[in-house]
Amino acid sequence: MTTPPLQAAIIPVTPLQQNCCLIWCTATMRGAFTDPGGDLPRLKAAAAQHGVTIEKILVTHGHIDHCGSAKILADELGVPIEGPHEADRFWIARLEDDGRSYGITGKPFEPDRWLVNGDQVTVGALVFDVYHCPGHTPGHVVFHHPDSKLAIVGDVLFQGSIGRTDFPMGNHQDLIDAITGRLWPLGDDTAFVPGHGPMSSFGRERQSNPFVADRVLARA
Repeated sequence: MTTPPLQAAIIPVTPLQQNCCLIWCTATMRGAFTDPGGDLPRLKAAAAQHGVTIEKILVTHGHIDHCGSAKILADELGVPIEGPHEADRFWIARLEDDGRSYGITGKPFEPDRWLVNGDQVTVGALVFDVYHCPGHTPGHVVFHHPDSKLAIVGDVLFQGSIGRTDFPMGNHQDLIDAITGRLWPLGDDTAFVPGHGPMSSFGRERQSNPFVADRVLARA
């Protein structure tokens, strides 16, 4: 049995049980954390357990549970932060205040690279495509590895639900457009890791999601 090029471990962090991912390239054993919102000792232990050398941090959006500790971890490991889209700059600027509200450590940062739709990011020898999917936040991005048929979608889409759009600069129609216009074309057989809760696939959500299933949107 051949080893897949990409492996991933989901590590829920913070009291909000946000799905941080440890993703790594099996050819090089170099990896990244996506959305390291907190619980850094657990994250570092997971990387050590799997024998992964972390080379960067990827951020889907600027909410406290997704990136409150990104800067702290980046400084500790000496690695760059890539993402999100610059439209989330105002969320990242308020991480300290939001952290106090939620009882989570929050440290503002300037990523080494803001991302835009159509960008690519590398992890070891792996190449991920970047999709700008606003709506939950204006600068939300999704990371997709075509060969593995895997997407890391943050809070855009969940099993049986979609991201909230009642936060500042949220927009429900933008979110629906991003899901149907940028995620669905990636294929029904694409599995995704949401920001919270269990994994699902785009095909499953097109059949059963009460917000974005094909039959629901056909009635809209």
